[in-house]
Amino acid sequence: MREFCTKWWKRIATTDMLFIAILTLIASFIGSWLKQFPGFSLFGALIIALLIGMVIQFPIRSFYVGSNDDRRAGVKDAAGLISNKLLRLGIILLGFKLNLEVLFTQGIKCLPIAAVIVTLVIVVTYAIARALKVNPMLAILTAGGTGICGAAAVMGLSGSITVSEEEEEEKADDEVMAVATVAIMGTVFALIEIALFPLFGLTPAQQGVAAGATLHEIAHAVAVGGAFGEEALNMATIMKLSRVLMLVFAAIIIAIWWDRKHSTVKHEGKRKVAFPYFMLGFIAASVLGTYVPFLSAISANLVDIAYIVLGMAMAALGINVNFKAIAQKGAKAVLASFIASVLLMFFGVGIAVLFF
Repeated sequence: MREFCTKWWKRIATTDMLFIAILTLIASFIGSWLKQFPGFSLFGALIIALLIGMVIQFPIRSFYVGSNDDRRAGVKDAAGLISNKLLRLGIILLGFKLNLEVLFTQGIKCLPIAAVIVTLVIVVTYAIARALKVNPMLAILTAGGTGICGAAAVMGLSGSITVSEEEEEEKADDEVMAVATVAIMGTVFALIEIALFPLFGLTPAQQGVAAGATLHEIAHAVAVGGAFGEEALNMATIMKLSRVLMLVFAAIIIAIWWDRKHSTVKHEGKRKVAFPYFMLGFIAASVLGTYVPFLSAISANLVDIAYIVLGMAMAALGINVNFKAIAQKGAKAVLASFIASVLLMFFGVGIAVLFF
């Protein structure tokens, strides 16, 4: 135990770690600030932070790393550690956004619908992606981001999947590609739904349900719901958070499935699945934020902290992104998500009309 702590402390207590931590924190704050403006609100703070991280990797390489191999390795390790560890903390804190009392009362009809939608979209998107020859990791992360809640789902599912040390770099590239894909699709379909929903003759409640059932990021669902009034916004939020809750079950199921079907990690003795324990923290935060008065009163502040922490993780992920790898294999993942998103939009509208 002492050797383990010493190892991590040596990695954390470096100039490179401090440097990257400060940069990612600044990127996260900028993302949180920009999301309040029209246009940027469709992307959300996490996507903006990711984009900032992708951009600043160039000046980091030119002015900080240079030809220093040790510093290059230090920056890569620091960004990797931040994206890995802060991701889990951010997902746990994001649990305070889920008010279980609201979901189990006002949203009681939304929960089973969310379960069906998430299951179908993940299965269909994964099948389409694999048919297009997308690799299994990118396919399942894209499917999860499309079906559940965008970037947070991609990172949450990724955190539940264990790969060998040799595959870590490719996995990080797949994370960025999946996040970028669902960000693009979410933004495109948010604009499409704002334009088309009034033509479908939907009530405000139905518009909100359809938005929450079909759009990728929470920011997308809120933006579209808000465009159609207060009732639509409330229903979009409830429906979307019902899908977010499914992240817990999806992460556990996908972790078990991946370990049995695709894992190359060698197991000694009895086979063990990398259980996503941070998802239990997510549920615990939801329970505490709902039923503990003190925490309920500050839940909004804790969610703000969650987005800052997740923004740092996303910016760190962007700093390590391999643009060449993304360019080579990204188009087919985007196409798979687009086809699935079209099907999802019409399915979501049908659900809204039938049940609301």
